[in-house]
Amino acid sequence: MGKIQPEELQGVAFQIILESGDGRGMIHQAFTLMREAKFAEADAKLEMAKDTIIKAHGTHADLLQKYASGINFDIDILMVHAQDHLMTTLMLKEIAIEMLHLYKKVG
Repeated sequence: MGKIQPEELQGVAFQIILESGDGRGMIHQAFTLMREAKFAEADAKLEMAKDTIIKAHGTHADLLQKYASGINFDIDILMVHAQDHLMTTLMLKEIAIEMLHLYKKVG
């Protein structure tokens, strides 16, 4: 059993923020494509976002696995922000998928 140093944990937090932020940007691009009735392109953009978000989720899961194996670390505000960023991006992705269905149905 060991401990993750604050610098390493900050690196993990920044990685989660970066990856989920990239996914969030792609989701917003998909919203624009939806409004322009470019549904296939919007769908493709959401798939790209999903792949990026999976990377962020994997980074987060790796951290949880370390914790479960007995490796300790102190949570700071940056990690709280990273967790929040990831979770709101996951929720935004789910909303975007539903909105794409609605746009296709109405449009």
